[in-house]
Amino acid sequence: MPTTRAPIPRPTLRDVAQVARVSPMTVSRVVSGKTSVAEPTRARVLAAIEKLGYRRNHIARSLRPGHSSTLLGLVITNVANPFYSVIADAAERAARRRGFRLITGGTDEDPARERELVEDLLSRRVDGLLVVPVDADASWVAAERDGGTKVVFLGRPPHRAPTDVVLVDDFGGARAGVAQLIAEGHRRIGFIGNPTRVYTAAERLRGFLAACRDAGIAVDEWLIRSGCQDATAAEAAAAELLALAGPPTALFTANNRNTVGALRAIRAAGRQVALVGFDDFDLADMIEVPFRVVAYDAQEMGRLATDLLIERIAGEHHPPRRLVVPTRLLRRGTLSRGG
Repeated sequence: MPTTRAPIPRPTLRDVAQVARVSPMTVSRVVSGKTSVAEPTRARVLAAIEKLGYRRNHIARSLRPGHSSTLLGLVITNVANPFYSVIADAAERAARRRGFRLITGGTDEDPARERELVEDLLSRRVDGLLVVPVDADASWVAAERDGGTKVVFLGRPPHRAPTDVVLVDDFGGARAGVAQLIAEGHRRIGFIGNPTRVYTAAERLRGFLAACRDAGIAVDEWLIRSGCQDATAAEAAAAELLALAGPPTALFTANNRNTVGALRAIRAAGRQVALVGFDDFDLADMIEVPFRVVAYDAQEMGRLATDLLIERIAGEHHPPRRLVVPTRLLRRGTLSRGG
C-alpha cells in the first residue's frame, strides 16, 4: 500500500518572529504595512517571511501600497454567549452593508489568547478591530493605534487607551432593576454576578449597591456572590443564598448565564423568589417562573461600533467617542403580562 505523508505544517507568525529575532507583534506590524518599524527590522522580517513562505500569496497582496483588505476583525470573549452572537451578527451585517467582511474570534477571557488573536488578525492586514477586551488594561492598544490600526471597544472601556467605545448603561440598568424589587417591598436582595475585575460586573454591582443606598437599605455582605462565570456557578451560589437561615426574598443576577443558574436554583428550592436579571435571552418568555430582565439592544451595539470603526478607517478625526446604549426593564416568564 502507498504510504501517506503527513502534511507539512504551515509556518506561523511566531515562526517568522523566531527566525527574524523579533516579537510576534513586530511581525504583525510589518505584515500590516505599519510605518512604526525600523527599516533594518522590517528587512529582517520580510526576509524571514520569504524564507519560510509564510502566507506568501496573501502577503504579496496586502503589501501593495494603498491596498485595503476590506476586512474587519471582531475579538469577543465568549462565542457561545448569545449576547456576543447577536453583536457579531449585527457587526457582520453593518460591515457587509459598507463593503467590508468580518473575521471573528473568541478569547475565553484569556489575555494570552487575546494577544494571539490580535496578532493573527493584524497579520491578515485587517483595516480595523472591534474588541471586547479581556481586562481594562489593554495596553497593546496604544502601540497599535500609534501604528495606524483603528480600534473600537465594545462593552468594556480600556483604562489606559483613550479610544472609541460603545457601552451598555450597566450602572443605570442595574440600579433601575434593583429599585423595582425594592418598590415591590423586598429588603433582603441577593446579588449574583461575575468577578468584579470585569468592568460590566463591577458597574452592575455598583448599580445594585446604589439602589440599596437610595432606599436606605443596609446591604448584607452575605447576600453578595461575585465570581460566578457560568450558569453552574450561579446555580450553586443561588442555592447557597436560598438555604440561608435568613434567605433573600429576591435576587438580582448580573448577566444571562447568572439568571439561568438562579432560575434553576429557584425551581429546585420550590419557593417563590422575585428575580431581576441583566440581559434578555432567547426563550425567556417561555419559562414558567415570572421574572424581569434589564434589556438593551445588542444589535444596536454591534451596528454602532462597526459604523464608528468604518468612519475612523475612512479618515474621521474627531476625539474618541463614548456611546452608551440605554436599558429598559421587561417582564419575562409565561405568567407575566405586558412589558
